[in-house]
Amino acid sequence: MENEIAAVFDHVNREEILSRYGIKTEDLHYIGGFQNFIYEYHVDNKEYIMRFTPSAHRTLSEVQAELEWILYLVDHGISVSAPVPSIHGRWTETAELEEMYFTAAVFDKAKGKKIDYPECLNDHELYERLGRLTGRMHALSKSYKPADVKIRRHHWSENYYIKNISILPDSHTGVKEQYLELVRSIQKLPISEDAYGLIHGDINNANYLVSEQGEITLFDFDEAQYSWFVEDIAIQLYYLVYVYGGEEGKKLREDQASRFMEPFLKGYREENQLEDQWLKQMPLFLRLRELIVYIGAFRNFEGDETFSHSDNQWFKDWIRESKIRLETGKPIVNIWGN
Repeated sequence: MENEIAAVFDHVNREEILSRYGIKTEDLHYIGGFQNFIYEYHVDNKEYIMRFTPSAHRTLSEVQAELEWILYLVDHGISVSAPVPSIHGRWTETAELEEMYFTAAVFDKAKGKKIDYPECLNDHELYERLGRLTGRMHALSKSYKPADVKIRRHHWSENYYIKNISILPDSHTGVKEQYLELVRSIQKLPISEDAYGLIHGDINNANYLVSEQGEITLFDFDEAQYSWFVEDIAIQLYYLVYVYGGEEGKKLREDQASRFMEPFLKGYREENQLEDQWLKQMPLFLRLRELIVYIGAFRNFEGDETFSHSDNQWFKDWIRESKIRLETGKPIVNIWGN
């Protein structure tokens, strides 16, 4: 979170906002946030998540569009962390300041456990379930129509990081040149209802929990956007394989990608059909995800391109390798032969 936004948020009258949900400041426990301010609280033995979104990140209408999409999924049987209305029956509440406003939204806290590394790396049953869940969402996306065409989510090209590649230092000429080539290539892809629609935009093992019965509950739709369905698949693959670093890890990444894609697609195709030609575009969207993650890493780097303040050597190694891939236009893994 940018320091300027955090400084403004300190002046929000949180007591006023919380009263609209029947809770008090002492009920809240801050749990973090990168783009938003995230809290959790308990009422009558039930757990909830409260999120404050700065208007500099998302407008009120964008948040409303996100919640409408989640409610549509809930109504059609998708297990997601559902929004909770305020005591006034509103899905959002706002706190307005001179510099910006903050949109508050509350969600049921997802139940289950996080499947972390390395536990998730060979869980074919989990991959198949993720495929089934993703396919079902994409199938529903084809029939989803916003209640108000003026209140809708952004398209992929309006992603915050794509629009703000200037975050990268001036020394990143090669990365920026490849960015232009990448965006041009993606813009040439055909758009159709069978391949393009509203997606989650950030499915990874930090954004879902798994119950003892194996049911996946998905949350954090803050990156929901209109894009090709294949991007939602590429994002999941990216976060699974990028744990393997170095050139010597290439074979491991390819093996892991193959082990993920087979059961994932088995589950996906039970719920939605996606032509094989779209899977051949996976390298484009793997490059796009790496670029977005890379820009995000530099958002708060404060001019230190070496990240000397960080004691995370894995992170530094990833930054170095990622820069090389982005400069040369290579995806983190490619098992599609293009």
